[in-house]
Amino acid sequence: MKIIVIGAVAAGTSAAAKARRNSEDAQITIYEKDSFISYSGCGMPYFLGGEVAKAEELTPRDPAFFQSKYNVGIKTQHEVLSIDPAKKRVSVKNLISGEVFSDAYDKLIFATGARAATPPIPGREGAQVFTLRNINDMLRIKAFLDERKPKTAAIVGTGFIGLEMCESLTRLGIAVTLLEKLPQVTPGLDGDMAVYVEEHLEKSGVTVLTGISIAEITENSVLLVDGTSISAEMTLLSTGVRPNTGLASAAGITLGASGAILVNARMETNLPDIFACGDCIEQFHVVTGKQVYRPLGSTANKTGRIAGDCATGGTLAYRGTLGTGIFRVLGLSVGQTGLSEREAREAGYDAVVCHNIKPDKPEYLGGKEMVIKAVADRATGRLLGAQIVGVEGVDKRLDVFATAITYGAKAEDLFYLDLAYAPPFATTKDPVLYTGMILENAIHGGRPLMTAQELLARQSAGETVMVIDTRVSAQYEKAHVDGAASIPHAALRAAADTLDRDAVTVTYCNKGTTGNAAQNILINKGFWRVYNLSGGMKQYKAVRRSLSGYSF
Repeated sequence: MKIIVIGAVAAGTSAAAKARRNSEDAQITIYEKDSFISYSGCGMPYFLGGEVAKAEELTPRDPAFFQSKYNVGIKTQHEVLSIDPAKKRVSVKNLISGEVFSDAYDKLIFATGARAATPPIPGREGAQVFTLRNINDMLRIKAFLDERKPKTAAIVGTGFIGLEMCESLTRLGIAVTLLEKLPQVTPGLDGDMAVYVEEHLEKSGVTVLTGISIAEITENSVLLVDGTSISAEMTLLSTGVRPNTGLASAAGITLGASGAILVNARMETNLPDIFACGDCIEQFHVVTGKQVYRPLGSTANKTGRIAGDCATGGTLAYRGTLGTGIFRVLGLSVGQTGLSEREAREAGYDAVVCHNIKPDKPEYLGGKEMVIKAVADRATGRLLGAQIVGVEGVDKRLDVFATAITYGAKAEDLFYLDLAYAPPFATTKDPVLYTGMILENAIHGGRPLMTAQELLARQSAGETVMVIDTRVSAQYEKAHVDGAASIPHAALRAAADTLDRDAVTVTYCNKGTTGNAAQNILINKGFWRVYNLSGGMKQYKAVRRSLSGYSF
């Protein structure tokens, strides 16, 4: 059997390696139009920022390695020009010699990846304008940094790569301006979590401009539509990626709604004996079951392995994606998995949301605060998604949430997890357990939550809401929710008899715990429409800061 793989980065090499493990008899050839293979694309920002000493550390494997270890032939700088599915042949061009030749296959695997999506901004072809998608991009940026030594940079787009590069350039002493057309940074997060990232960036000396449109990129600046000129001796376009599907589409392979290749769980396309994997394919979501496009390195490796297995008669099948991702920006860790609140509501779920603000470990051992936003389905209790912003321990909690969501856990199940505990690593009640407690109380325990967005929307609509600040008076005097009355927790039992039991009531404290205790007091005294403000005053202030870009 002859297997041809198109593309030799994460998915393609994973497919070839698995195919070889399944079959010693197969003849396996990979065609790659680039000069680098099987590289760590996710490590590129860290090389540019100086954390990775040598570029070679990101490109540890070459064709000779795969030939020696797997008996797989990799031909770099060879571009597949066309495919004839009826004759099972591909047309290939040697980009060095210019020779064009034909090759036959029994099984064909597309691993053509994705390319940087660049908006049609005048000046984007300038020598000081870059994208970061492959090793050659990285080397061009490195050469520019070494030769030109820019003092200012603009980064267009605030996704993973944009913010990782923001960190790397800032480490080099370059003044960075982030430019985002949306009203918030980190488009994958909900606005009430993105505000924490934006605040951290600004405190770290990064200029952040959201809700903007770019008119032109010049040699030393980026000009905005409103006439503002941003100093930028270099510009990075980090505005997402698009799947490389031209070759597949021309061959008659069906594309999905996102424009990526449509495959089944076995990575099979609509054409016999043709598979696809990696950043060029659509996946299906674990929670909704619907097709999505989530190009991630971890997913590329996974789908590549499945394609190589199934192409050689194996039985592996894909189980879906959650789009789990995490990045670090200037010391802040930001992660997400599953559905955001916005996505959950768009999918038709009656979403219950909580904001849990807890240290990753005891403060006496240097614990630092993290904010966890979790989303669950009110009807079934199923956990739908989570977002976390913090300094340490974010990855650990995010992986727990991702595992729970993958296996269909309910929010209440989180409390019963037997997680590792010792003071250097966690609190006795881990933030994950607390999140389960909060959601379970809201869904089944008669202790509903109200988000800051909902409270502000109700007040804006003229609805009468009795808001009770349960903190000590000094904290109330310093700052409080609009329209709130100061009734400290210690005085609430005595004051309750003077309050309207039929009023819509919201209790709050700094972060939510005392607000919940006050909510319990009022419920036990016959108040029947009592909510605890999710995330307390801290979350309320965060949402207020983001009001200019938030739609109620």
